[in-house]
Amino acid sequence: MSTSFASGKKAIALCDRCGFQFKLKQLRTIVVKTKNVNLLVCPECYEPDQPQLQLGMYRIVDPQALRNPRPDSSYLQSGLNSLDPATIEGTPSGGSRQIQWGWNPVGLDNSLGLTGLINSLEANGQVGNVTVTTD
Repeated sequence: MSTSFASGKKAIALCDRCGFQFKLKQLRTIVVKTKNVNLLVCPECYEPDQPQLQLGMYRIVDPQALRNPRPDSSYLQSGLNSLDPATIEGTPSGGSRQIQWGWNPVGLDNSLGLTGLINSLEANGQVGNVTVTTD
């Protein structure tokens, strides 16, 4: 004959954290860093296991650099729309350097003083009129 526990439908227990009385089935087990610390707490005192406490428990591979990187040459190969392919003068028309960014003021950041660059970050806006009629 196996030993089993009673159902505990009407069993009363105390919360290990606040000390208030609850039904035993309402209490939950506290887990810290994936370990059961054998505390039963009420729903108000319960807090789930904090994932940030598990830092260092699992190996994480997060490489930040490339092995044997190569310089970007697409700007000179396909990024200029110059008529003479022997020169590197012209405006960006493709390649990996077509994206422009800038702020303070919004617009092209030409801190190197390059000539022939087109500012595609100009903002345009309009102000119109609204007529409201009520009955």
